[in-house]
Amino acid sequence: MKFDKQPKHLKNNLIELVPLENYHFEMLFEVASDPLIWEQHPNPNRFQKEVFKTFFEGAMQSEGAFLIIDAETKQVVGSSRFYDFDEKNNSILIGYTFIARKYWGKGFNKSLKNLMMNHAFETVDKVYFHIGSQNYRSQMAIEKIGAQKINEQLVEYFGETPKLNYIYLINKK
Repeated sequence: MKFDKQPKHLKNNLIELVPLENYHFEMLFEVASDPLIWEQHPNPNRFQKEVFKTFFEGAMQSEGAFLIIDAETKQVVGSSRFYDFDEKNNSILIGYTFIARKYWGKGFNKSLKNLMMNHAFETVDKVYFHIGSQNYRSQMAIEKIGAQKINEQLVEYFGETPKLNYIYLINKK
């Protein structure tokens, strides 16, 4: 079984996901340059261009990253990705998600996760999420869509030191 971690186009009524391309860097950094997006994140300096370049490089190498676009206005909302497909465990991870603050609390994150999970559950039975131990906003948001915290783990982010993350799970059922 093969998981397509970067389908050409996923869309619903709020957002479109398109595969992340190198030319998206500046437009995505414009969103990411807001320090308040990262204040609870394991790497609170990701708003800095050099730090964000490392994040972006990892996103490109993952071959599972997306640019999130507002379906109505065509503005950049943020980014997310699929990673660590595990055929034996029949699972995938969704993460590295960030969304511009003007989209917070308006259903965009839930819409994004539902769109990605619907795609994932065509192939896998389990979707995991790594969420920073201090990222209370993301923890609450993922719990609102039904994820259960199942463990804690040091996660090694691309080009960064390992950080404590909580592992959340949503089963296909």
